[in-house]
Amino acid sequence: MKKHTLFLAMTLALTSAAAVFPVNASADEKTVVRTNIGSEPDSLDPFLSAASDTEAIFHNVFEGLVLFDETGAIIPGLAESWEISDDGLTYTFHLRDDVTFHNGKEFSAEDVIYTYELLSGLSGEEPLNSKFTNVTGLEAPDDETVIITIAEPDSSFLQLNRVAVVPKDYTELATAPVGTGPFVFEKYIPGQEVILKKNEAYYEESRAAKIDEADIFIMTDESAVLTAMQSGQLDLATVYADNAEYLNGDFTVQSAPQNMVQLLALNNAEEPFDDPLVRQAVNYAIDKDQIVDGVFAGYATKLDSNFSPVMGEFFNDELEDFYPYDPEKAKELLKEAGLADGFEMTITVPSNYQKHVDTALVIIEQLKAVGIRAELKPVDWGTWLEDVYTNFKYQSTIVGLTGKLDPSDILIRYTTGYRRNFVNYENPEYDEFFAKAKTAAPDEAAQYYKECQRLLTEDAAAVYISDPHAIAVSRSDLKGYTFYPVSFLDLSRLYYEE
Repeated sequence: MKKHTLFLAMTLALTSAAAVFPVNASADEKTVVRTNIGSEPDSLDPFLSAASDTEAIFHNVFEGLVLFDETGAIIPGLAESWEISDDGLTYTFHLRDDVTFHNGKEFSAEDVIYTYELLSGLSGEEPLNSKFTNVTGLEAPDDETVIITIAEPDSSFLQLNRVAVVPKDYTELATAPVGTGPFVFEKYIPGQEVILKKNEAYYEESRAAKIDEADIFIMTDESAVLTAMQSGQLDLATVYADNAEYLNGDFTVQSAPQNMVQLLALNNAEEPFDDPLVRQAVNYAIDKDQIVDGVFAGYATKLDSNFSPVMGEFFNDELEDFYPYDPEKAKELLKEAGLADGFEMTITVPSNYQKHVDTALVIIEQLKAVGIRAELKPVDWGTWLEDVYTNFKYQSTIVGLTGKLDPSDILIRYTTGYRRNFVNYENPEYDEFFAKAKTAAPDEAAQYYKECQRLLTEDAAAVYISDPHAIAVSRSDLKGYTFYPVSFLDLSRLYYEE
């Protein structure tokens, strides 16, 4: 009732900031989609940006040698084909000859060489991306061929070539970004919006934009987003599942897993979670179905490992229901660990993520049934980043880890000594499997990654709860919205049904 009252009380917050225009009604009959992102772009330069929201919209502007489809599979991009040498050290990319940058420059091998020299440090400057320091050689035998040599085999290297390729010697990326994608950067007004326009010279018809313009408003308040959708000032928005119900009118609501892992992280270096029996007991004590239904209104996929099923061939489906809800089993394990009377614990939660707070409150009640007395400790996001993510000063926490297309980007978080291994998990066997996966042939790496997942689940490194679904609401005549396993608002697929 409180939420409903708040929603009804919201004013049309975008009126002063957003131009309101009907679709297909402007002088030049242009079609426009108005949507939102939840945070300010952290940089317009693709090599300096790290924010998910920024990545989601600028995938429409920048492209790499390879791209990815809605399943996360690698597909041709600026390179129409490639070969990998038998020893896994040489990648030969065959480039398209019909691509033009948004500034009119014709794309060729010199742009790839320039980009990769900057990324790898072969330019003589500091590398822009540490993942490319494995690159030891760059060669362009002709304008349509690039040969990249790496020092050690890396099953993830092909994935890395999704990185943006920029024009040679172009130095204004931070203010006027230029790429080759289906949309051209038009304008950025800090605190208000980003405007992208259709690339009329785009080379690939199957990925060409169907709309003329995308106006992307920066909106941090979900109530304002709902109000803007209801009033017709937005055509498309992403919202929480339980808020979508407040929209009255002709809308389409879609949902899909977003490749996020919500987990109750247990600090493996802190008592009593340094004992795997205790960690396993906590896993048995938590009813994930209740969280999925109660916190996420059913819009979440229950998990049993640190991968979502969205990860496809890398996902270990043999771990399903590894820890069924079993309070009696939890009590047995606590007794075996010498904690028959239970114990006290603190759950540190970033207070700006209400779903994590709500999940913590459910878990606190569930743990009472096995004698564990948990206390909620809400903190602001900056404090969470410093205390938990950076300094590992916590006992347990609930957070969502965003998924990646490259499984190594996910699983490296649990390797011994990794600076972001905030769970403090240590297992030499795990480290060995991870190292083998990184250097294996791409078709062999998946099995090693599945072994890594198995160890994390068996050792109960954390309680893997769910993959909360992404919810997209759109006008009913706006079609083509597509979910991806990473942050990507694919504007090229959107169109209005006549």
